[in-house]
Amino acid sequence: MSSSIQEEILKLKEEKNAIILAHNYQPKEIQEIADFLGDSLELCIKASEIDDKDLVIFCGVDFMAETAFILNPDKKIVIPTMEAECPMAHMLPEDELLKAKEEHLDAGIILYVNSIAEAKQHADTLCTSANAVKVTESLPHDKILFGPDKNLGTHVAEKIDKQIIPVPSDGHCYVHRLFHIEDVELKRKEYPNAEIICHPECNIEVQNACDKVMSTGGMLRYIAESDKEEFVIGTEVDMITRINSEVPGKKLYPLLEGAICKTMKLHTLEKVKASLINEEPQVTLPKDVADKSRKAVEHMLNASK
Repeated sequence: MSSSIQEEILKLKEEKNAIILAHNYQPKEIQEIADFLGDSLELCIKASEIDDKDLVIFCGVDFMAETAFILNPDKKIVIPTMEAECPMAHMLPEDELLKAKEEHLDAGIILYVNSIAEAKQHADTLCTSANAVKVTESLPHDKILFGPDKNLGTHVAEKIDKQIIPVPSDGHCYVHRLFHIEDVELKRKEYPNAEIICHPECNIEVQNACDKVMSTGGMLRYIAESDKEEFVIGTEVDMITRINSEVPGKKLYPLLEGAICKTMKLHTLEKVKASLINEEPQVTLPKDVADKSRKAVEHMLNASK
């Protein structure tokens, strides 16, 4: 870390008694000034443990900052730019979920944490890519409404004996939809000694073509513990940035160099600095929405233990 603005941010962070949380898909300069880096589950857990900070700066997309607020309604949660919206989360509006619920009254409802709070409040529980199978097993229902990511739902359906109904029918992450079987085949020829790992938001045929399927947090732990030296990583490219910084000595290659989440990159050092100075834009939710959503978040956290 060498830039003067990074030093200014660290100084402001101390003055404001703030904590900076950042997702694994943030660019290198943001990762370097974060107090905590993680995937969606790890960020949820960290958000549930914040008790000694006055200000939370959340460098991720909107649903992540909303989840931090749900778990910390009495704290000031700030996102450097409100434009950092997750397209997938907005594929499942509240009215579409309620319609599906009316059509399947006997179904449990599991929503990916990558969903908007208005939808979260109607879920029995939430899940992340790291705990989706475990969380689904924790519900007594044989039929599950699962949204908004269809591919994660398919991943779960292949692991357990329950009926998974995707809501909406084709919710997806546009970044992980960029990967194709041809990319996997090309990398196998290019790097014959590498293990290929992808995220469960990838299309199911891509998942089946890879050696391992896991969350970004799982990728980090797996690579750190593995005796293998070479890996092809099938997720957003800045996951490699984080692994390189924490697991030296490995050779990492992106499954696709163009796998970039544009909204994750909307946060900049300048915007982080401004958010610390102005303590805005602040993320809030109506009390009833936050209270109902909290039950689903807490169920997920308990099921993940």
